[in-house]
Amino acid sequence: MKKILFMAICLLTVAGTVSAQRYDRRYPRRVIRRPVPVQERYQRRGDNFYQPRVGIAGGVNFSNTVDAYNSDFSTSTIAGLHLGLTFDIPVAYPLSFAPEILFSQKGYRAETTYGEFKQRTNYIDIPLLAKFRLVPGFNFVVGPQLSFLTSTKNIYDDGFDTIYENDYNNRGDKSYISGVIGVGIDLNRNVELRGRYAIDLDKNRSNSGAIPDYRNQVFQLGLGFKFQ
Repeated sequence: MKKILFMAICLLTVAGTVSAQRYDRRYPRRVIRRPVPVQERYQRRGDNFYQPRVGIAGGVNFSNTVDAYNSDFSTSTIAGLHLGLTFDIPVAYPLSFAPEILFSQKGYRAETTYGEFKQRTNYIDIPLLAKFRLVPGFNFVVGPQLSFLTSTKNIYDDGFDTIYENDYNNRGDKSYISGVIGVGIDLNRNVELRGRYAIDLDKNRSNSGAIPDYRNQVFQLGLGFKFQ
């Protein structure tokens, strides 16, 4: 009797185990996964959006003027340089804050009744830009820019004589506010191709009757080098 009872208990145990295994196969256990923070998701993908970065940028300026009141004072574009520091501070995807400090050469060339006139102005520009990452590797920037005039060089050429006039006393207004828009294309993780357009929102007022009030407009093309 004891042997029969023992064998019955063993058979019931085996049957229960097999039944449980079949149930597990038919109804697999649900695994609850914890939400992964946005920043961690981008880190897993090797994306460095949430990494604050500092860098340098440089390139060429193509500058001109607009809104000159004198219709005879038509201006042409001249080339200059820009160079400085850049910063990229993430806020929330896809927005980051991108201030810069740049040395920037501007100016224009004009044909007047007295000959050719050329003005070269040097500024310290501080763009305070909102940077939107539209897709990985491509961004759009927009925002205001503070510009501080450091020096001016005027060149008069009447075909016979050339007169150079250097001005370091900042004639007229010394600082200006501009509007900036632009795009950036990442060539790799550390190098960016940049294109910008900036225009003064207020007029550069000259104390000279021969030079009308005007606003700078500048097209910039350059490279940015980013470091962590």
